[in-house]
Amino acid sequence: MPRPFCPRRIAGRPAAPIFKPVGVPCRGLDEIVMTLDEFEAVRLADVDGLYQEQAAEQLGVSRPTFGRILESAHRKTADVLLHGKSLRIEGGPVEIGRRSCCRFHDRPEPDPKPTTDSDKMPREPGCGRGRRCGHGRST
Repeated sequence: MPRPFCPRRIAGRPAAPIFKPVGVPCRGLDEIVMTLDEFEAVRLADVDGLYQEQAAEQLGVSRPTFGRILESAHRKTADVLLHGKSLRIEGGPVEIGRRSCCRFHDRPEPDPKPTTDSDKMPREPGCGRGRRCGHGRST
């Protein structure tokens, strides 16, 4: 049984979910479907100019996974442009509108007074998401 997808974090939906050549009705065109995470990968890498590692952190995936998502998006875009197909952007395992780098930043502020001895112990910086999050890392 394959491993389930983790939801990818995207900034929002595209302004226009369908692109097609001018003057040709949609019903007469072959359609290519690009997922929302592929669309976000193109935005992060090609429009925002982020390196793959930085973009992968924002999308919430590993760097190799980001590379595969971006490669798939580029192939679909090239197919649409070269063969005059329509492009529909929809679907995929995504979480829309959540832009923080990690769960640490979504938590409420902790109570300033510790209540048990275990709370008094110093903790490592970070949020527990490993290399995918830069929280607590010194630069």
